Amino acid sequence: MGKLYERLKLDYRFREGFNSCINCGTCTAICPAAEFYKYDPRLIVNTVQSQDDDEIEKLLKSDTIWYCGECMSCMTRCPRKNAPGLIVMALRNLSIEMGYYMESEKGRQQYVLTKDLCGSILKYGYCVYPRTFKYETHKEAGKVWKWEEEHLDDVYERLHANLDKNGPGAIRKIPKEDLDDVKRIFDVSGGTSRMQQVEEDGLEKAGELGLTEEEYSEKVNTECKIDHFNH
Repeated sequence: MGKLYERLKLDYRFREGFNSCINCGTCTAICPAAEFYKYDPRLIVNTVQSQDDDEIEKLLKSDTIWYCGECMSCMTRCPRKNAPGLIVMALRNLSIEMGYYMESEKGRQQYVLTKDLCGSILKYGYCVYPRTFKYETHKEAGKVWKWEEEHLDDVYERLHANLDKNGPGAIRKIPKEDLDDVKRIFDVSGGTSRMQQVEEDGLEKAGELGLTEEEYSEKVNTECKIDHFNH
């Protein structure tokens, strides 16, 4: 039994998600990510079940573990009540702990995701905050979003939202005491230390590449040298 497998066993998500895989492939058949990416949750579980450290290490260094959308469709269909999605979460966690995630394109994107999404949650209370979601850096949102960005207050007013205002309603202003509670949850749960680790790893990699923080963010956010998709 390998040391990486032993470390996975310490993760409660692994213990809850792994019972005994019979390699039936139901998880892959139902998986939305498998329809688009070169991704097969059955093979991931099979690799972990082998307890082969070399193969598990390859997984931890791969893009494969970052394709999962954590929708947990796999858990609802598995005849043995396995949850490949939870196993993937444990693999992602171990990959970051070991520093292996910096060896994959999708893994390096955790720098931008952690900084932007978690940073937005801590600052505004929302993982995606309209005023910081810019068309120039998210052109995949389309020209409709470009127009909405230019008319943001009017759009949210027409939608009867409560953008940046006190009281109830969508996108309302989150009171500081509530944001302080969220920060305490991050601190106690390990979220703050994880954010710091990912930022430090990203800045170290930026230094190795001779890039500024902004240049590195742009690189990992837009780089796609690998063919990730099924054809």
